[in-house]
Amino acid sequence: MLYFCFKTFGDRVKNWMTFNEPRVIAALGYDTGFFAPGRCSKEYGNCTAGNSGTEPYIVAHNLILSHASAVQRYRDKYQEKQKGRIGILLDFVWYEPLTRSKADNYAAQRARDFHIGWFIHPIVYGEYPRTLQNIVGNRLPKFTKEEVKIVKGSIDFVGINIYTTYYVYDPHQSKPKVPGFQMDWNAKFAYAKNGVPIGPRAYSSWLYNVPWGLYKALIYIKEHYGNPTMILSENGMDDPGNVTFAKGLHDTTRINYYKGYLTQLKKAVDDGANLVGYHAWSLLDNFEWRLGYTSRFGIVYVDFKTLKRTPKLSAYWFKQLLTKKK
Repeated sequence: MLYFCFKTFGDRVKNWMTFNEPRVIAALGYDTGFFAPGRCSKEYGNCTAGNSGTEPYIVAHNLILSHASAVQRYRDKYQEKQKGRIGILLDFVWYEPLTRSKADNYAAQRARDFHIGWFIHPIVYGEYPRTLQNIVGNRLPKFTKEEVKIVKGSIDFVGINIYTTYYVYDPHQSKPKVPGFQMDWNAKFAYAKNGVPIGPRAYSSWLYNVPWGLYKALIYIKEHYGNPTMILSENGMDDPGNVTFAKGLHDTTRINYYKGYLTQLKKAVDDGANLVGYHAWSLLDNFEWRLGYTSRFGIVYVDFKTLKRTPKLSAYWFKQLLTKKK
């Protein structure tokens, strides 16, 4: 299918992305069973079949190989003529140590390695992070020498989807009897420190407004992965789906969110991050995965019954931002 797209649309499409958030597919689909296909060990979710200790890693491995194969085909047959570029979109949460302790710093680093390192490390360096190799052991698939040749360097750019930041701490727990992907992290999340929230919460329980986390995430990728060409491919916050029309249009909270994140984005660019693009999530209120129509991320309000579209204050704010003279 992707090859058909290269051939048919490549004269017009100049930025190709092989996968969007492959970590979500592997982790939430095969560790907790929260997303399709709903597989997991019975200890970690309500699944009829699965193995949380092995399947997420097998799935991720095959996603990386299929990504690399698509990139190789594009580069061999289409890129020179079509002058496009190809990459992958990875989700990331910045993980900040809860305390200055060595244990919490190690826990935060494990979280980064298991979250974004799981995919970007092989793509940049040809192998999984040492953290994963040491913890997962023989449950972690290995790349052959031939596979390393096509996996390593298989991006012209990387898209980063980032919304939020969490504190992370070491739970000081013993090794679980039944292995699982999330359990392998040996890290716990916290959303407040000394009673102070990490940031204002949006409607979604997982989404906190923490602009400084974006800066740290972009600088982390710059410093650990050779400063690849980056596009901030998703960034935004949501309101409840049942918000009133008037309140939905008056979304000053969203404007403040974007102000904070774009300010930190510019700071990262000024400090050398090779970031070349930004995409707000989202233009429209839409159907949000398992949340359906109960969550509104758009800068344009959509009446879900009539589909009438009305720009919110944030849409006018973006228009002014993009058209004002420098």
